Amino acid sequence: MTDRPTSTAAAPPPRVLVIDDEPQIRRFLEISLRAQGYAVESAETGQEGLEALAAHGADLVILDLGLPDRDGQAVLRELRQWSAVPVILLTVRSHEAEKVAGLDAGANDYVTKPFGAQELMARVRALLRSRIAGSDEAAPLYDDGHLHVDLVRREVRLDGEPVVLARKEYALLALLLQHAGRVVTQPQILRELWGPAHQDDTHYLRVLVGKLRHKLDDDAARPRYIATEPGVGLKFIGRDD
Repeated sequence: MTDRPTSTAAAPPPRVLVIDDEPQIRRFLEISLRAQGYAVESAETGQEGLEALAAHGADLVILDLGLPDRDGQAVLRELRQWSAVPVILLTVRSHEAEKVAGLDAGANDYVTKPFGAQELMARVRALLRSRIAGSDEAAPLYDDGHLHVDLVRREVRLDGEPVVLARKEYALLALLLQHAGRVVTQPQILRELWGPAHQDDTHYLRVLVGKLRHKLDDDAARPRYIATEPGVGLKFIGRDD
């Protein structure tokens, strides 16, 4: 008996985004996924894939590492700045280091070409089952009329004027937006921005958040965007708070 996702008017079929530059692979995946009842969207380049994900969303992404415009690892790292969608990597690279790098960059699973349709569909089902229903992902675009942040295009504006952020300043803002409304702990921020060897170096974070607040015209005493939970971490509060 075929294990297909249930599709009703109240529960639309899961959406799968395929990012691969090979027409044969895209066609094969589209046929296989649709036969299992999934809605499928395809993109030929990394940028097209990021834009499609931002515009239409997805419940799962199948991402090829060998793309014509940029390396799939770079696409994955950029995607992870604003989305927690499950990602399966496809590649002809069989080296363990490549697999580890992909998983460390945020991939959920890894399939080496050539692969069988049944194996891939089983991995898709497993990831979709494990995804928390109704999980609240950060939107790739934030705009409250004062602060505008587009995580896909890496644009930050304040009252219409561009805000120039250093690499780690932008990384901190993107991380907090990804978890908007939730506290991100100091060790987690330090680990993600500076690496595991620096997760106790809280003075790095104090300096960085001070610079970011200054550029966003945010007041630590009466925060509009970045609130401090003393001894715990930081939270992006935005318009909802």
